[in-house]
Amino acid sequence: MRDIFNLPGRFWRGNLHTHSTRSDGVLEPEEVCRRYRAEGYDFIALTDHFVGCFDYPIVDTTGYRTEDFTTLLGAELHSGAMENGELWHILAVGLPPDFTPGNAPGFHPVEGQETGPELAARARDAGAFVAVPHPQWSGMTLADARSITAAHAVEIYNHGCATGAARADGAAIADLLLSEGRALSLCATDDAHFTEPDHFGGWVMVRAPENSPEALLAALKAGDYYSTQGPELRGIALGSGMITIETSAVVSVIVQGEGCAAQAVHGHSMTRTRQNLERFKRSDWIRVTVTDAAGRMAWSNPVSNWQSHAFQNIPLI
Repeated sequence: MRDIFNLPGRFWRGNLHTHSTRSDGVLEPEEVCRRYRAEGYDFIALTDHFVGCFDYPIVDTTGYRTEDFTTLLGAELHSGAMENGELWHILAVGLPPDFTPGNAPGFHPVEGQETGPELAARARDAGAFVAVPHPQWSGMTLADARSITAAHAVEIYNHGCATGAARADGAAIADLLLSEGRALSLCATDDAHFTEPDHFGGWVMVRAPENSPEALLAALKAGDYYSTQGPELRGIALGSGMITIETSAVVSVIVQGEGCAAQAVHGHSMTRTRQNLERFKRSDWIRVTVTDAAGRMAWSNPVSNWQSHAFQNIPLI
């Protein structure tokens, strides 16, 4: 278990999924970067749709970096059909600018394309942080999700899919994969196009020694971050069969595990809660979700091999 709250450095706020006029967004790349910086973000990844009708863009945002704001190069990749016949979407952050396009002329599958899993593997091999975006919005099946073995993460929340389709959630797919032994983290994103209020609604807080593309990308791949709509996670500690969770002021703290394993503490302006973990002894992973009085949520990344930390003095049954 990595205690991200005590790693060197600090937390950096960033959005990993954003679009501009280089694909189907309505703002120029420079203005997208300006707005995120003005809203207090430390970094963004501009991830325009990597299809032929937009000339396969990996937008060069290096010119918009400043002393207190950086950018990661990336794209939303597309190729092949999911089980429902629709085109795969693969989020890739940290792509090289010369990443080789496939055969994806537009937003519909065509014969002879590489598959989504093949494209995801190629992106990971090229050095990218790879995430499965908006599984609920996409109509993704568990079989689809299982096939993306190159993914580092699943989008736990997609703000654009919340505002535009009421299909923001990735928890069901993520939890099933975790229960099958997949090592995954969970990221919240905007998927901003600026065509509706789809921006500044979900982000990651990445623990890294510096706000540089290299440090951020390494931390993302290691899972050294949490995701949020506003609440802060400030500490998660395990020991003596208990979990202690420190946060900004929240009204609920829920620990979740495999299957129906979940338990909650509810209250007012809670900043430190403790829960007994007996309920989760048969779960290979646990994670934490908190909610504040405005209904905004934050999500920890899953913790596997957690029993060795939490039950040091309690025999497992």
